[in-house]
Amino acid sequence: MTALPTLHCHWVRDGAPSLLVLLPGAYIRPGDFLTQGFPDAVAHAGQHLDLCFVDLDLEQISGGQALAALHEQILAPARSSHTRVWLGGISLGGLLSLCYAADYPGQVDGLCLLAPYPGSRITTRTIASAGGLQHWQADAEALQDPEFRVWHWLRSPPPDLPVFVGYGREDRFASGMDELAGCFPPDCCARVSGGHDWSAWRPLWAQFLARAPFPRLDN
Repeated sequence: MTALPTLHCHWVRDGAPSLLVLLPGAYIRPGDFLTQGFPDAVAHAGQHLDLCFVDLDLEQISGGQALAALHEQILAPARSSHTRVWLGGISLGGLLSLCYAADYPGQVDGLCLLAPYPGSRITTRTIASAGGLQHWQADAEALQDPEFRVWHWLRSPPPDLPVFVGYGREDRFASGMDELAGCFPPDCCARVSGGHDWSAWRPLWAQFLARAPFPRLDN
């Protein structure tokens, strides 16, 4: 059995009962979340929330062991240290969060998806050529692929799982994100001006924090 990669994280702890683990997009590092003001926005919103920014590189992801490592090293242990554990990410990190939700049902209490990458053109075109998600049928071979498993899961996501999906209207992946967002109730989704970059992700993060059901410091 291939050894799991050791995941490194940057933690921002406030002794909060709730934890949000955030996965990066391609070429994003934990320090980028800090310089873009994500922890400061939590404090500004008055949220009582611990944060874990995971350091993942493309080699770890393509090796196919990232989700198992995430589960064993971060998310499963967090169940004993926090009363609520959310998972989220930006771009590829958003897709990985969905992969985790599909492959490890019931293990997270909510999802925060910022500009979630909808998958490769092969995946999205296969579903589109079938007439859309509700007409597409995943066979056993397709379900070996994590992207197809995500879309199979999106056909009927758990109705009691809180989800936030946000992205820029000018994002180059917006059409796929439109279909992804349509799998959830309309009030779960937010769109802002901007593309696939921090200028859209920062205000989306603020919108998520304004809506998030975490205890506030003034409560």
